[in-house]
Amino acid sequence: MNIYNKLIVFASLLYGSLTYAQQTPAQTQTEAIVIEGATAHLGNGTIIENSLIMFEAGTLTFVGDSKMKIARKGKKINATGKHIYPGFIAPTKALGLTEIDAVRASRDEDEIGEYIPHVRSLIAYNTESKVVESMRPNGVLLAQITPQGGDISGTSSIVQLDAWNWEDAAIKVDDGIHLHWPNSFKQGSRRTGDHNTFKPNENYQESIAEILTFIKNSKAYSQTVSKEENAPFKAMQGLFTGSQKLYIYVNKEKEIIDAITLIKNEGIDNIVIVGGYEAYKITDFLKQNNIPVLVQATHNRPQFEDEDYDLPYKLPKLLTDAGILVGIQNASADNFQTRNLPFYAGQVAGQGLDKEMALSLITGNTAKILGIDDKYGTLEVGKSATLFISEGDALDMRTNQLIKAFIDGRDISLETHQTELWKRYMEKYNAE
Repeated sequence: MNIYNKLIVFASLLYGSLTYAQQTPAQTQTEAIVIEGATAHLGNGTIIENSLIMFEAGTLTFVGDSKMKIARKGKKINATGKHIYPGFIAPTKALGLTEIDAVRASRDEDEIGEYIPHVRSLIAYNTESKVVESMRPNGVLLAQITPQGGDISGTSSIVQLDAWNWEDAAIKVDDGIHLHWPNSFKQGSRRTGDHNTFKPNENYQESIAEILTFIKNSKAYSQTVSKEENAPFKAMQGLFTGSQKLYIYVNKEKEIIDAITLIKNEGIDNIVIVGGYEAYKITDFLKQNNIPVLVQATHNRPQFEDEDYDLPYKLPKLLTDAGILVGIQNASADNFQTRNLPFYAGQVAGQGLDKEMALSLITGNTAKILGIDDKYGTLEVGKSATLFISEGDALDMRTNQLIKAFIDGRDISLETHQTELWKRYMEKYNAE
Protein backbone atom coordinates (compact mmCIF):
# COMPACT_ATOMS: atom_id res chain seq x y z
CA MET A 1 0.00 0.00 0.00
CA ASN A 2 1.54 3.33 -1.03
CA ILE A 3 1.61 6.40 1.23
CA TYR A 4 -1.34 8.02 -0.60
CA ASN A 5 -3.59 5.03 0.00
CA LYS A 6 -2.49 4.86 3.62
CA LEU A 7 -3.47 8.49 4.09
CA ILE A 8 -6.88 7.85 2.51
CA VAL A 9 -7.51 4.90 4.83
CA PHE A 10 -6.38 6.93 7.87
CA ALA A 11 -8.63 9.85 6.94
CA SER A 12 -11.58 7.51 6.42
CA LEU A 13 -11.03 5.85 9.80
CA LEU A 14 -10.68 9.24 11.47
CA TYR A 15 -13.86 10.50 9.83
CA GLY A 16 -15.71 7.35 10.84
CA SER A 17 -14.60 7.64 14.46
CA LEU A 18 -15.61 11.27 14.66
CA THR A 19 -19.09 10.72 13.25
CA TYR A 20 -19.93 7.71 15.44
CA ALA A 21 -22.53 7.66 18.21
CA GLN A 22 -24.83 10.51 17.33
CA GLN A 23 -27.54 10.95 19.96
CA THR A 24 -30.74 9.04 19.20
CA PRO A 25 -33.45 11.39 17.86
CA ALA A 26 -36.30 12.04 20.27
CA GLN A 27 -39.63 10.30 19.94
CA THR A 28 -42.84 12.03 18.89
CA GLN A 29 -44.53 13.92 21.71
CA THR A 30 -47.21 11.76 23.34
CA GLU A 31 -47.97 13.72 26.52
CA ALA A 32 -48.99 17.35 26.93
CA ILE A 33 -46.32 19.53 28.55
CA VAL A 34 -46.74 22.58 30.79
CA ILE A 35 -43.82 24.93 31.48
CA GLU A 36 -44.54 27.47 34.18
CA GLY A 37 -42.75 30.33 35.91
CA ALA A 38 -40.06 31.22 33.36
CA THR A 39 -39.45 34.52 31.61
CA ALA A 40 -40.63 33.85 28.05
CA HIS A 41 -38.91 35.64 25.17
CA LEU A 42 -41.36 35.22 22.31
CA GLY A 43 -39.00 36.13 19.45
CA ASN A 44 -41.17 39.00 18.21
CA GLY A 45 -39.99 41.66 20.65
CA THR A 46 -42.33 40.61 23.46
CA ILE A 47 -41.47 39.29 26.94
CA ILE A 48 -43.81 37.54 29.37
CA GLU A 49 -42.61 37.48 32.97
CA ASN A 50 -43.76 34.48 35.00
CA SER A 51 -45.09 32.80 31.87
CA LEU A 52 -47.21 29.75 31.18
CA ILE A 53 -46.34 27.76 28.07
CA MET A 54 -48.32 24.66 27.09
CA PHE A 55 -48.00 22.41 24.07
CA GLU A 56 -49.45 19.15 22.86
CA ALA A 57 -48.82 16.97 19.79
CA GLY A 58 -45.92 19.25 18.85
CA THR A 59 -48.03 22.44 18.75
CA LEU A 60 -48.21 25.36 21.19
CA THR A 61 -51.68 25.44 22.77
CA PHE A 62 -51.19 28.32 25.23
CA VAL A 63 -48.69 31.16 25.60
CA GLY A 64 -49.43 33.68 28.32
CA ASP A 65 -49.22 34.72 31.95
CA SER A 66 -49.16 31.99 34.59
CA LYS A 67 -51.79 33.94 36.53
CA MET A 68 -54.35 32.97 33.89
CA LYS A 69 -56.99 30.62 35.21
CA ILE A 70 -56.67 27.83 32.69
CA ALA A 71 -56.58 24.07 33.11
CA ARG A 72 -53.10 22.58 33.21
CA LYS A 73 -52.79 19.04 31.95
CA GLY A 74 -49.88 16.75 31.26
CA LYS A 75 -46.28 16.82 32.46
CA LYS A 76 -45.43 19.95 34.45
CA ILE A 77 -42.02 21.63 34.38
CA ASN A 78 -41.28 24.27 37.02
CA ALA A 79 -39.04 26.82 35.26
CA THR A 80 -39.15 29.57 37.86
CA GLY A 81 -36.13 31.86 37.50
CA LYS A 82 -35.26 30.47 34.08
CA HIS A 83 -35.82 31.68 30.51
CA ILE A 84 -37.69 30.24 27.52
CA TYR A 85 -36.79 31.01 23.90
CA PRO A 86 -37.92 29.86 20.45
CA GLY A 87 -35.31 27.68 18.75
CA PHE A 88 -32.58 29.71 17.05
CA ILE A 89 -32.34 29.50 13.25
CA ALA A 90 -29.04 29.39 11.31
CA PRO A 91 -29.45 30.44 7.64
CA THR A 92 -27.20 29.67 4.64
CA LYS A 93 -24.92 27.12 6.30
CA ALA A 94 -23.29 23.90 5.07
CA LEU A 95 -24.13 22.04 8.28
CA GLY A 96 -24.31 18.32 7.65
CA LEU A 97 -22.47 18.74 4.35
CA THR A 98 -19.00 19.26 5.85
CA GLU A 99 -17.60 17.46 8.88
CA ILE A 100 -13.84 18.10 8.93
CA ASP A 101 -12.48 20.85 6.71
CA ALA A 102 -9.06 19.17 6.45
CA VAL A 103 -10.52 15.82 5.34
CA ARG A 104 -11.72 16.02 1.73
CA ALA A 105 -13.74 12.83 2.05
CA SER A 106 -15.92 14.50 4.68
CA ARG A 107 -16.74 17.57 2.57
CA ASP A 108 -19.77 17.45 0.31
CA GLU A 109 -20.76 21.12 0.15
CA ASP A 110 -19.44 21.97 -3.33
CA GLU A 111 -20.00 20.31 -6.71
CA ILE A 112 -18.22 20.76 -10.02
CA GLY A 113 -19.57 23.58 -12.18
CA GLU A 114 -20.46 27.26 -11.94
CA TYR A 115 -24.19 27.12 -12.74
CA ILE A 116 -25.62 24.18 -10.80
CA PRO A 117 -28.99 25.19 -9.30
CA HIS A 118 -30.16 21.58 -9.71
CA VAL A 119 -27.71 20.36 -7.05
CA ARG A 120 -29.89 19.76 -4.00
CA SER A 121 -28.14 20.06 -0.65
CA LEU A 122 -30.86 18.18 1.22
CA ILE A 123 -30.11 14.73 -0.18
CA ALA A 124 -26.48 15.04 0.94
CA TYR A 125 -27.38 16.22 4.46
CA ASN A 126 -25.80 14.01 7.12
CA THR A 127 -28.00 13.78 10.21
CA GLU A 128 -25.24 11.78 11.97
CA SER A 129 -22.91 14.79 11.91
CA LYS A 130 -21.29 15.62 15.23
CA VAL A 131 -21.05 19.23 14.10
CA VAL A 132 -24.83 19.35 13.71
CA GLU A 133 -25.23 17.71 17.11
CA SER A 134 -23.06 20.38 18.74
CA MET A 135 -25.47 23.15 17.69
CA ARG A 136 -28.31 22.08 19.97
CA PRO A 137 -26.77 22.83 23.41
CA ASN A 138 -26.55 26.51 22.43
CA GLY A 139 -30.16 26.63 21.23
CA VAL A 140 -29.59 26.39 17.46
CA LEU A 141 -32.37 23.97 16.52
CA LEU A 142 -33.10 24.84 12.87
CA ALA A 143 -30.85 25.53 9.88
CA GLN A 144 -30.95 26.28 6.18
CA ILE A 145 -28.65 23.69 4.61
CA THR A 146 -26.93 25.41 1.71
CA PRO A 147 -24.43 24.32 -0.96
CA GLN A 148 -21.31 26.41 -1.45
CA GLY A 149 -19.10 27.44 -4.38
CA GLY A 150 -19.72 28.38 -8.00
CA ASP A 151 -21.75 31.30 -9.34
CA ILE A 152 -25.06 29.56 -8.69
CA SER A 153 -24.28 27.05 -5.96
CA GLY A 154 -27.45 25.01 -5.89
CA THR A 155 -30.68 24.61 -3.97
CA SER A 156 -31.01 24.84 -0.19
CA SER A 157 -33.52 23.26 2.18
CA ILE A 158 -34.47 24.01 5.78
CA VAL A 159 -34.15 21.28 8.41
CA GLN A 160 -34.59 20.68 12.11
CA LEU A 161 -31.47 19.39 13.85
CA ASP A 162 -32.69 16.17 15.47
CA ALA A 163 -33.53 13.54 12.89
CA TRP A 164 -32.85 9.99 11.71
CA ASN A 165 -32.34 10.97 8.09
CA TRP A 166 -32.76 13.88 5.71
CA GLU A 167 -36.38 12.97 5.03
CA ASP A 168 -37.18 13.28 8.75
CA ALA A 169 -35.14 16.46 9.06
CA ALA A 170 -36.73 18.46 6.24
CA ILE A 171 -39.26 21.14 7.17
CA LYS A 172 -39.07 23.11 3.90
CA VAL A 173 -37.69 21.39 0.81
CA ASP A 174 -35.82 23.26 -1.96
CA ASP A 175 -36.66 26.67 -0.52
CA GLY A 176 -34.16 28.75 -2.47
CA ILE A 177 -31.38 29.18 -5.05
CA HIS A 178 -28.04 30.74 -4.08
CA LEU A 179 -26.25 33.20 -6.37
CA HIS A 180 -22.78 34.65 -5.76
CA TRP A 181 -22.63 38.07 -7.40
CA PRO A 182 -19.26 39.14 -8.89
CA ASN A 183 -17.18 41.97 -7.41
CA SER A 184 -16.60 45.15 -9.37
CA PHE A 185 -13.16 45.50 -7.73
CA LYS A 186 -10.45 42.95 -7.06
CA GLN A 187 -8.26 43.02 -3.98
CA GLY A 188 -4.51 42.52 -4.24
CA SER A 189 -2.85 39.48 -2.70
CA ARG A 190 -0.65 39.17 0.37
CA ARG A 191 1.85 37.23 -1.72
CA THR A 192 2.59 40.30 -3.83
CA GLY A 193 2.32 42.70 -0.90
CA ASP A 194 -0.56 44.76 -2.33
CA HIS A 195 -3.42 43.18 -0.35
CA ASN A 196 -4.59 46.64 0.79
CA THR A 197 -5.13 47.85 -2.76
CA PHE A 198 -8.18 47.43 -4.97
CA LYS A 199 -8.28 47.43 -8.74
CA PRO A 200 -11.30 47.49 -11.07
CA ASN A 201 -12.43 44.03 -12.11
CA GLU A 202 -12.21 44.15 -15.90
CA ASN A 203 -14.43 41.07 -16.14
CA TYR A 204 -17.24 42.44 -13.96
CA GLN A 205 -19.68 43.25 -16.78
CA GLU A 206 -18.83 40.04 -18.60
CA SER A 207 -19.54 37.98 -15.46
CA ILE A 208 -22.88 39.74 -15.01
CA ALA A 209 -23.77 39.09 -18.65
CA GLU A 210 -23.13 35.36 -18.16
CA ILE A 211 -25.38 35.25 -15.10
CA LEU A 212 -28.18 37.14 -16.84
CA THR A 213 -27.90 34.94 -19.92
CA PHE A 214 -28.34 31.86 -17.77
CA ILE A 215 -31.38 33.41 -16.06
CA LYS A 216 -32.91 34.48 -19.39
CA ASN A 217 -32.44 30.98 -20.80
CA SER A 218 -34.01 29.49 -17.67
CA LYS A 219 -37.01 31.77 -18.09
CA ALA A 220 -37.32 30.90 -21.77
CA TYR A 221 -37.18 27.21 -20.87
CA SER A 222 -40.34 27.64 -18.77
CA GLN A 223 -42.16 29.25 -21.68
CA THR A 224 -41.42 26.61 -24.30
CA VAL A 225 -41.95 22.90 -24.67
CA SER A 226 -38.50 21.34 -24.81
CA LYS A 227 -37.87 17.89 -26.24
CA GLU A 228 -35.11 17.33 -23.71
CA GLU A 229 -35.18 18.10 -20.00
CA ASN A 230 -32.58 20.60 -18.84
CA ALA A 231 -32.02 20.00 -15.11
CA PRO A 232 -30.35 23.37 -14.32
CA PHE A 233 -33.03 25.39 -16.12
CA LYS A 234 -35.80 23.30 -14.58
CA ALA A 235 -34.42 23.91 -11.08
CA MET A 236 -34.72 27.69 -11.60
CA GLN A 237 -38.46 27.71 -12.31
CA GLY A 238 -39.54 28.38 -8.72
CA LEU A 239 -37.81 31.77 -8.89
CA PHE A 240 -40.17 32.94 -11.62
CA THR A 241 -43.33 31.59 -9.95
CA GLY A 242 -42.37 33.01 -6.55
CA SER A 243 -42.30 29.61 -4.81
CA GLN A 244 -38.56 29.93 -4.21
CA LYS A 245 -36.30 32.74 -3.05
CA LEU A 246 -33.08 33.92 -4.64
CA TYR A 247 -30.32 34.47 -2.10
CA ILE A 248 -27.73 36.85 -3.55
CA TYR A 249 -24.34 36.96 -1.84
CA VAL A 250 -23.16 40.52 -2.32
CA ASN A 251 -21.59 43.20 -0.11
CA LYS A 252 -20.70 46.47 -1.87
CA GLU A 253 -23.14 49.31 -2.50
CA LYS A 254 -22.76 49.28 -6.31
CA GLU A 255 -23.01 45.50 -6.57
CA ILE A 256 -26.11 45.37 -4.36
CA ILE A 257 -27.89 47.93 -6.55
CA ASP A 258 -26.77 46.19 -9.75
CA ALA A 259 -27.86 42.77 -8.51
CA ILE A 260 -31.32 43.80 -7.32
CA THR A 261 -32.07 46.01 -10.35
CA LEU A 262 -30.91 43.53 -12.99
CA ILE A 263 -32.42 40.45 -11.33
CA LYS A 264 -35.79 42.14 -10.84
CA ASN A 265 -35.76 43.11 -14.51
CA GLU A 266 -35.74 39.38 -15.27
CA GLY A 267 -38.97 38.82 -13.33
CA ILE A 268 -37.49 37.54 -10.07
CA ASP A 269 -38.90 39.50 -7.12
CA ASN A 270 -38.36 37.19 -4.15
CA ILE A 271 -34.80 38.29 -3.31
CA VAL A 272 -32.71 38.13 -0.12
CA ILE A 273 -29.33 39.83 0.24
CA VAL A 274 -26.71 37.75 2.06
CA GLY A 275 -23.81 39.73 3.48
CA GLY A 276 -24.83 43.29 2.65
CA TYR A 277 -21.76 44.90 4.21
CA GLU A 278 -22.56 48.29 2.65
CA ALA A 279 -26.34 47.88 2.75
CA TYR A 280 -26.61 50.64 5.37
CA LYS A 281 -25.70 53.15 2.64
CA ILE A 282 -28.77 52.31 0.52
CA THR A 283 -31.54 51.56 3.00
CA ASP A 284 -34.12 53.61 1.08
CA PHE A 285 -33.40 51.58 -2.05
CA LEU A 286 -33.74 48.31 -0.12
CA LYS A 287 -37.03 49.38 1.48
CA GLN A 288 -38.40 50.53 -1.86
CA ASN A 289 -37.69 47.06 -3.30
CA ASN A 290 -38.76 45.19 -0.14
CA ILE A 291 -35.39 43.42 0.24
CA PRO A 292 -34.41 41.75 3.54
CA VAL A 293 -30.76 41.29 4.52
CA LEU A 294 -28.97 38.40 6.21
CA VAL A 295 -26.02 40.21 7.77
CA GLN A 296 -22.70 38.44 8.17
CA ALA A 297 -21.21 37.60 11.56
CA THR A 298 -20.90 40.62 13.80
CA HIS A 299 -17.55 39.58 15.32
CA ASN A 300 -15.39 41.12 12.60
CA ARG A 301 -13.09 44.07 11.98
CA PRO A 302 -13.99 46.79 9.48
CA GLN A 303 -12.85 46.11 5.93
CA PHE A 304 -11.47 49.59 5.19
CA GLU A 305 -9.37 52.06 7.15
CA ASP A 306 -11.82 54.96 6.84
CA GLU A 307 -14.77 53.01 8.30
CA ASP A 308 -16.01 53.11 11.88
CA TYR A 309 -14.06 50.63 13.97
CA ASP A 310 -17.33 49.06 15.14
CA LEU A 311 -19.18 48.97 11.80
CA PRO A 312 -19.52 45.16 11.65
CA TYR A 313 -20.79 45.13 15.23
CA LYS A 314 -23.49 47.72 14.71
CA LEU A 315 -24.50 46.98 11.10
CA PRO A 316 -27.63 44.99 12.06
CA LYS A 317 -28.76 47.88 14.26
CA LEU A 318 -28.21 50.42 11.49
CA LEU A 319 -30.36 48.37 9.11
CA THR A 320 -33.02 47.60 11.73
CA ASP A 321 -33.32 51.26 12.69
CA ALA A 322 -33.83 52.07 9.00
CA GLY A 323 -36.77 49.67 8.80
CA ILE A 324 -35.06 46.78 6.98
CA LEU A 325 -35.98 43.19 7.85
CA VAL A 326 -32.69 41.79 9.17
CA GLY A 327 -31.38 38.37 10.20
CA ILE A 328 -27.90 37.23 11.16
CA GLN A 329 -25.94 34.87 8.94
CA ASN A 330 -22.73 33.47 10.37
CA ALA A 331 -20.31 34.16 7.53
CA SER A 332 -17.49 32.00 8.89
CA ALA A 333 -16.45 29.17 6.58
CA ASP A 334 -16.13 26.96 9.68
CA ASN A 335 -19.45 25.29 10.36
CA PHE A 336 -18.67 24.72 14.01
CA GLN A 337 -18.77 28.51 14.53
CA THR A 338 -22.50 28.40 13.85
CA ARG A 339 -23.02 27.42 17.47
CA ASN A 340 -21.98 31.00 18.35
CA LEU A 341 -25.01 32.42 16.55
CA PRO A 342 -26.77 33.58 19.76
CA PHE A 343 -23.66 35.47 20.84
CA TYR A 344 -23.56 37.40 17.57
CA ALA A 345 -27.07 38.58 18.38
CA GLY A 346 -25.90 39.41 21.90
CA GLN A 347 -23.12 41.53 20.42
CA VAL A 348 -25.68 43.56 18.47
CA ALA A 349 -27.61 44.14 21.70
CA GLY A 350 -24.36 45.42 23.15
CA GLN A 351 -24.31 48.04 20.38
CA GLY A 352 -27.61 49.51 21.53
CA LEU A 353 -30.27 47.42 19.81
CA ASP A 354 -33.09 46.42 22.14
CA LYS A 355 -32.34 42.95 23.55
CA GLU A 356 -35.60 41.42 22.33
CA MET A 357 -35.11 42.95 18.88
CA ALA A 358 -31.63 41.44 18.82
CA LEU A 359 -33.18 38.08 19.66
CA SER A 360 -35.54 38.41 16.69
CA LEU A 361 -32.48 38.58 14.39
CA ILE A 362 -32.00 34.82 14.94
CA THR A 363 -35.64 33.83 15.53
CA GLY A 364 -38.70 35.68 14.21
CA ASN A 365 -36.94 37.79 11.58
CA THR A 366 -34.95 34.89 10.17
CA ALA A 367 -38.10 32.75 10.05
CA LYS A 368 -39.81 35.49 8.00
CA ILE A 369 -36.86 35.79 5.64
CA LEU A 370 -36.74 32.02 5.09
CA GLY A 371 -40.52 31.78 4.73
CA ILE A 372 -41.14 29.46 7.68
CA ASP A 373 -42.69 32.00 10.06
CA ASP A 374 -46.08 30.28 9.84
CA LYS A 375 -44.69 27.53 12.11
CA TYR A 376 -41.34 28.60 13.52
CA GLY A 377 -39.42 31.56 14.88
CA THR A 378 -41.79 32.81 17.59
CA LEU A 379 -43.72 31.39 20.54
CA GLU A 380 -47.34 31.75 19.51
CA VAL A 381 -50.40 29.54 19.83
CA GLY A 382 -50.72 27.25 16.83
CA LYS A 383 -47.03 27.30 15.97
CA SER A 384 -44.51 24.50 16.43
CA ALA A 385 -43.32 23.78 19.96
CA THR A 386 -39.69 24.28 18.97
CA LEU A 387 -38.17 25.98 21.99
CA PHE A 388 -35.73 25.61 24.85
CA ILE A 389 -35.29 26.48 28.52
CA SER A 390 -32.08 28.22 29.58
CA GLU A 391 -30.70 28.88 33.04
CA GLY A 392 -30.10 32.50 32.02
CA ASP A 393 -29.75 34.93 29.12
CA ALA A 394 -29.28 32.78 26.02
CA LEU A 395 -27.54 35.61 24.14
CA ASP A 396 -24.74 35.67 26.73
CA MET A 397 -22.19 32.86 26.54
CA ARG A 398 -21.79 32.95 30.32
CA THR A 399 -25.44 32.18 31.01
CA ASN A 400 -26.50 30.28 27.87
CA GLN A 401 -26.96 26.98 29.69
CA LEU A 402 -29.78 24.86 28.31
CA ILE A 403 -31.57 22.41 30.58
CA LYS A 404 -34.34 21.37 28.16
CA ALA A 405 -34.99 21.68 24.44
CA PHE A 406 -37.90 20.62 22.26
CA ILE A 407 -38.26 20.36 18.48
CA ASP A 408 -41.87 20.02 17.34
CA GLY A 409 -42.68 19.06 20.91
CA ARG A 410 -40.09 16.27 21.02
CA ASP A 411 -37.85 16.33 24.11
CA ILE A 412 -34.44 16.20 22.41
CA SER A 413 -31.05 15.23 23.82
CA LEU A 414 -28.56 17.97 24.64
CA GLU A 415 -25.66 15.53 24.95
CA THR A 416 -22.78 15.84 22.48
CA HIS A 417 -19.22 14.69 22.07
CA GLN A 418 -18.16 17.89 23.85
CA THR A 419 -20.45 17.36 26.85
CA GLU A 420 -19.23 13.78 27.18
CA LEU A 421 -15.63 14.98 27.25
CA TRP A 422 -16.51 17.72 29.73
CA LYS A 423 -18.09 15.22 32.12
CA ARG A 424 -15.19 12.81 31.76
CA TYR A 425 -12.55 15.41 32.61
CA MET A 426 -14.61 17.06 35.34
CA GLU A 427 -14.68 13.66 37.07
CA LYS A 428 -10.91 13.44 36.65
CA TYR A 429 -10.20 16.89 38.08
CA ASN A 430 -12.74 16.56 40.88
CA ALA A 431 -11.14 13.27 41.91
CA GLU A 432 -7.74 14.93 42.03
